[in-house]
Amino acid sequence: MFEVRQIIAQLRLGHSDRDIARAQGVGRKTVAHVRRLAQTNGWLDKTLPLPEDAALALQFKSSRAVKEQHVSTLEPFRDEVLAWHAQGIQATTIRQALIRKHQFTGSVSAIYRFLNRHAATKVEATVILDFSPAECAQVDFGQGPVITDCKTGESFKTWIFVMTLAFSRHQYAEVVRDQKVATWLLCHRHAFEWFNGTTKKVTIDNPKCAITRACYHEPEVQRAYGDLASGYGFMIEACPPREPKKKE
Repeated sequence: MFEVRQIIAQLRLGHSDRDIARAQGVGRKTVAHVRRLAQTNGWLDKTLPLPEDAALALQFKSSRAVKEQHVSTLEPFRDEVLAWHAQGIQATTIRQALIRKHQFTGSVSAIYRFLNRHAATKVEATVILDFSPAECAQVDFGQGPVITDCKTGESFKTWIFVMTLAFSRHQYAEVVRDQKVATWLLCHRHAFEWFNGTTKKVTIDNPKCAITRACYHEPEVQRAYGDLASGYGFMIEACPPREPKKKE
């Protein structure tokens, strides 16, 4: 009766049958059935407490009868569907495979509901970084396109210098032909002129033109870059290098 009570609570909040079915992992016909009984018995009145299990069981005959409505059409193919899902196969492709192999007649929505209820979910933890205005800028080189000189016919590689203000996410980008120290310093100067100011610190990803020795605790900053930081008054914050994989 717990699931039924949850459906009634969602109905009281004004949610649609489709949204409730998706959230609770049941079919829309089940939600519509609960809605009809709730309307008949006055269970949608927000001023009244939710019905007790005895009252629900009386209307639904028994909790077993309600659970039988929740048996998925995917149940006979449980192992196959979960295995395909674990391999990263999309629900639409799974449905096509079931149609070919088992003459499956269910909808792709049924597959989504089945996976939501039975498939293991991987949760990736993330950390939200919070910055104040002018606190930090993030800088890095990225690989650019190969450019051909229209006059000489020479083709050469390029890189893209990008400085992003951490608070506003405004960016300055410049296409360059190398990653030399002089280019690195000049791009900083151009970016500061473009933003008409500097930030308190600049976060970098250990490029060789800025860090001569990457280290978790005491990275060695390239001397010219250190002088630039002193002149503009910002602190260099190098990202810690990745830890090497341990040999098994």
